Order: sequence, then C-alpha cells, then structure tokens
Amino acid sequence: MPDFILTIDQGTTSTKAFLLDKDGNLVPSNPVPITQHYPQPGYVEHDAQEIYLSVLKCMADLIHNNPEAVGEIDSIALTNQRETTVAFDREGNPVCPAIVWQCRRTADICRREELQSKESEISSRTGLRLDPYFSATKIRWILENIPGTDKAAKSGELLFATVDGYLVYRLTAGVSFASDYSNCSRTMLFDIKKLDYSDELLELFDIPRKTLATPLPSCADYGSVAFDKDRLVALGLTEGQADCLMTLNGVHIRGVAGDQAAALFGQNCFEKGDTKTTYGTGCFTLMNIGEDPTISNNGLLTSAAWSIDGVTTYALEGSVFQGGSVISWLKDEMEIIDKPSDCDPICKSLEDNGGVYLVPAFTGLGAPHWNPDVRGTIVGLTRGSGRRHIVRAGVESIAYQVTELVDLMMKDTGITSTSMKVDGGVCACEFLMQLQSDLLGVKITRAQSDEMTAMGVGLMAGLASGYYASVDEIKKLYEGHKSYAPSRTPAQANELMNAYRQAVTAATAASVKG
Repeated sequence: MPDFILTIDQGTTSTKAFLLDKDGNLVPSNPVPITQHYPQPGYVEHDAQEIYLSVLKCMADLIHNNPEAVGEIDSIALTNQRETTVAFDREGNPVCPAIVWQCRRTADICRREELQSKESEISSRTGLRLDPYFSATKIRWILENIPGTDKAAKSGELLFATVDGYLVYRLTAGVSFASDYSNCSRTMLFDIKKLDYSDELLELFDIPRKTLATPLPSCADYGSVAFDKDRLVALGLTEGQADCLMTLNGVHIRGVAGDQAAALFGQNCFEKGDTKTTYGTGCFTLMNIGEDPTISNNGLLTSAAWSIDGVTTYALEGSVFQGGSVISWLKDEMEIIDKPSDCDPICKSLEDNGGVYLVPAFTGLGAPHWNPDVRGTIVGLTRGSGRRHIVRAGVESIAYQVTELVDLMMKDTGITSTSMKVDGGVCACEFLMQLQSDLLGVKITRAQSDEMTAMGVGLMAGLASGYYASVDEIKKLYEGHKSYAPSRTPAQANELMNAYRQAVTAATAASVKG
C-alpha cells in the first residue's frame, strides 16, 4: 500500500498541503497566502484563479520537498473554506470574483418579502438561517448583477460551486463536478434529510439544478487528478512545479469535507455530544448530534458533517465571523501590535479588562444574533483606557462569542458538556484558552496539531481507500497537547459574560440608530 495521503487545506487566508502517514503524522508544505479583496464596505472577495493556483503551488512544493512521496500517494483529500461561492464556465474559468463567506452584500436579498415569507421552510429543510452567509443568495446576486450569467446558467454554460466543487472540477480537468454533503449543507439549497438539493428552494431562488455540483458522501471517489504540463506552465507554474504535479496524475480524490466538519472528524468527535471549536479567521463550534438532524431553537445551524458507509452524522454549529481576524485587525488596521504573539503578554500584563469590551461585528453578527447590520463597537472606554485594554478586549471578544454558542448548544440538545477540544492557530494564545475554560467551566484540550481540518479530511480519504481499516484505528491516532481547567468561579464568569452581552446590546442599538 502507498505510504501517504496528500491532503489539501484551502482556507480563507491561505492554502496548505500535507502528507499524512499511517501513524497520523502530518508533513506540511509551505503555505501560500490568499489575497482578500474589500471593494466596498461589507464586501469580501477572492480571485478564484488565485485559489486554484495556490493549491497547485502547495501540491508541487510538497512533492518537491518530499521526493520519497513520488509514486507513494494513496489518495488525495480536500478540505475548504465553506459558503464561498465561485461562478465559472465549462472550461473552469471564473466569470467574476468569488464571493467569500464573510461577505454581506446580499443582506438586501435576504430582506425580500418572498424569501422572508419562506424563512421557516428554509430552516426546516436546510438547517440554516436566511442570511448572507450562505451560498444561495450569493448565487442569486451573481445572476442579477454580472452581465450574461443568467442566460449562461439557463443554457448550462455556467456553473456554481463552493470551493470544493470548483477545485474538484479543476483538478480532474472537468471530468468530475461534485461536492460533499457537508459543503452542500451550506448552500441553503440542500435538504439535509434527503441529502439532495430541494426543488422547492431551487425554484424559490431561481437557480437551475444543472449549474450545481453533484452531492456525494465525504468518503467517496471524486475522480482522478488529470494535469496537462503545457497548461500548467501557461498558468504560470515553473517547469519544475509542473513536473512535480504530473507525478500525481491518476491519483483519486477520495475525501472531501468542509473545513469545520473535517476538524470535528480530526478531533475524534465521533460520539453524540462531543464538541470542538476551531479558532481560525472565524471561530466555529460544532457538536456531534448523531444521526438525527435536529433543528435548533436558538439560532444555531444544523448540517451534515460526514457520511460513512451510508450513515450520515450531523452537527449543530455556531459560527463566529470574527475570530482570529480580530487579532489581524489589531495588527494590520489598528497597528497596536506588531505580531499575533504580542497578545498573550499584553493581556496578562493587566489585572483585568478595565471594563473595556469589543463587539467585533465588522461584517455583522453571526449566531445566535444573525444581524448583518451591526458594526464593530468598543464600549467602556475611560480616560485611563489604553492600547493594552483594546488588545485585551479584542482577544476576550473571541472567548465571549464562543461561550454564547456552547451555552445555546447545551440548551438545544439537553447535553451538558464537560470538555471541549480546540484547534487552530489562535489557540497559541494561552490567555485566550484559559479564559475560554473559565467562561465555559469545562476542561479545554488543545490538539497536538492545530491542523485538524487537514487531519480530518485525510482520515476520511484513508477510510474510503482502505488506507485506514476503521474508525477504531483512527481513534488511536489522536493526541492532546495541553489542557486548561477553569480557574474562576461561575459567578465571576457570569459577570464577564453579562457585561459582554450589554456591549452587544449597545452595538445593536447603535446600528439601528445609524
């Protein structure tokens, strides 16, 4: 049996690739950054061609630096930023910028009476809220605003996909156009119980079914990679990079999952009630809710997480739009820290937060508020407030938002969590991890690797190909890195959360007045 699974992790700010071996070790490529474009307030875009090129470069870099992997790739796995929507022609060429999951340009579409009147039906079928976050309104916006797309969609010349479907199409040279259930679950067009697009919702949004990727289980055959060297060089790759990629021709893509479902799997959250949070650009908390897609009563989302051997596992999810991006804002826009690692010593240098709270609603508020119109707000400033207080308020805001989500999950399911697994680059901030444990009152365990999205989808591909024999074998690969236990009383934690909720109320009121 070949020695490795090649795992691609296409994220919001960068793309990475890894070699996953039988023992669960990940060997990384050099990451390739992805440019985010902000053409106007509330708009967030990517260049889909840049996304594809970043994937090619990462794969080539991985093979170049690990020549022992040539001929030893069992299968390819792909995990991706979800909801981000790509429109492209049959040749794979994007027809407009990709609309990123964070983008709020479709807020007015969501306010349309014909959609508002169907909100309960949308929720019951898809497990989602009517919100700009999801792909359906992004597709609708493209059809209404990009000349020629409506006609091209009706004739079958135009395709729409989340990033996984787009990359599968490009990597297989157009032979396969497929998306996994976890990504399809985020389109707001997918019936999560029937595991297929809803004809009623396709009609409601006026989106032709033939423009969408075929839904498949996470562990499935998505086709084989098919590269042409001349085309690779024409795209701007070097001869050497193209040669590395050519060694992958014929290798099958056997695992595909949205990043958060992949992370839940990688964290070994296989039992009902198991919970994880990934701290990345956004923060995403998921709870395994088993085989019954329970719809939330508290503004959370329900999606298919993975399907193995005909059995689908669902997850309850809360999404924080601004997680690690808050720290990027402190560094890049506010210019009050030089690097992300500055946050830990700054936060620890203060006895408390000085009553300063940040509501980081830079692109609106996600779960449980679902208000696209709220904007970022700092409250509690006094003459004694300074740079350090704003930094700490930014870091603390991440933990407050996650705590809101976990509390609501426990209300929806009746499950009282006693622990939570975490991953993602922001977990390096120990102040944040300790505060998170304090607020939730549970043990927090950080994984040995922060690359749980890559790990999870690689494990899925391994199950599909037989590289891993069973889920029981996979369970033995998980390793924890560090744990955090609560150090504050419940009363102290509640005091902090109540103050943050008051800040959210103030931010919401300010947006109404504005």
